[in-house]
Amino acid sequence: MPTEMIAALMFGSLLLLMLTGQRMFGVIGFVAVVAALFLWGDRGGHDIAFSQAFKLMNWFPLITLPMFIFMGYVLSESRLADDLYRMFHVWFGPVPGGLAIGTIVLMVLISAMNGLSVAGMAIGSTIALPELLKRNYDKRMVTGVIQAGSSLGILIPPSVVMVLYAMIARQPVAQLWLAGILPGLLMASLFIAYIWLRCRINPALGPVLSAEERAAISTSEKYRLLLAGVLPLGIFLVMMVPFILGYTRLVESSVIGALAAVAASVYKKRMTRQVWETCLVQTLSVSCMFLWIILAALAFGAIFDGLRAVEFVREFFITDLGLNRWQILILMQLSFILMGTFLDDTAMLVIVAPLYVPIVRALEFDLVWYGVLYTITCQIAYMTPPFGYNLFLMRAMAPSSVSLADIYRSIVPFVGVMILGLALIMIFPQIALWLPQTLYNP
Repeated sequence: MPTEMIAALMFGSLLLLMLTGQRMFGVIGFVAVVAALFLWGDRGGHDIAFSQAFKLMNWFPLITLPMFIFMGYVLSESRLADDLYRMFHVWFGPVPGGLAIGTIVLMVLISAMNGLSVAGMAIGSTIALPELLKRNYDKRMVTGVIQAGSSLGILIPPSVVMVLYAMIARQPVAQLWLAGILPGLLMASLFIAYIWLRCRINPALGPVLSAEERAAISTSEKYRLLLAGVLPLGIFLVMMVPFILGYTRLVESSVIGALAAVAASVYKKRMTRQVWETCLVQTLSVSCMFLWIILAALAFGAIFDGLRAVEFVREFFITDLGLNRWQILILMQLSFILMGTFLDDTAMLVIVAPLYVPIVRALEFDLVWYGVLYTITCQIAYMTPPFGYNLFLMRAMAPSSVSLADIYRSIVPFVGVMILGLALIMIFPQIALWLPQTLYNP
């Protein structure tokens, strides 16, 4: 059977099995091992699975995964994020759309402490959404704000999605995380600029705090809240500054971050037995899920390496279709957005990375830069109808007064802003590459 037919059969089987509702790692791993058994027999099939497992266990930076997940759960379960939002509520309230702007800043900080978009969505929906609706913010505006802000979790370090990409693309996690900082801040700044401008034009969308409410908050209370909100930011600085300055490696920084989060929750007297158990159980659950997904992805990728399917796809794009390298790159980005309407980010990465990463390398694009492009495209796909991942999370967490139609309409301007940000980073790659190149190639 020709190589292209085998590759198409593997992809078709993968998509078909996904419809059964089985876990992603099981579907991907099953297709990979069965394909290996048919192609190379018992010995070859077993060897591929076992060799990828040993490769995974020997990847030292993988230790950072449970550390950052644990840190995020400690900060979430101990309600340190509540202090942050209360601080933004007070300090940003007098600005048009100020609470929505504060929500974006909150999401940036939550992203910097967790690395998962789901955490930002959960915190935004439970803390920010009720407060914003109570203060007569437009429901379409605020649901769009929370969805857009939570998507930053997979771009701003420590991004768990970038850890997966680093493993599959064989790129340094540290450089990918550094590459995500400026694009993440750029995206957040574009969101803030849009919110401020929109609420400036139409103040009814994001009314400011009334004069009576502002007068009721004393100056001492404002500074007390400022200090309370600075604590989570301090955790991030304690973790990242030694790493950026070269005093610690990535693994040591992740441990420092986890210990700092525990110390902060103990200091605030919020580290109860229940919080501790919840954090450990959730960390174990999420970490194991990601480990299985990475293992399945490596096995799937190894099959494609053996089939030499990448060369076929590259020849199809360049020779048969006659596309230049930028046209191929844009086509790959569009395919991510299309797949994002019915798959999550890890599934997309596992399915297409074994094909796309070698093509990107052959086209002489920087793989660290491409990792940032992939991550931003995942953000867009998260919010793209009809089946965007964040759309249904928002529907599950929002009150009944917010309809699914409201949620769909809410994301249109924010998707436009994200496409603008993606275009800027494609046109000016140094937005992503300046920081890692400066720190790793002084």
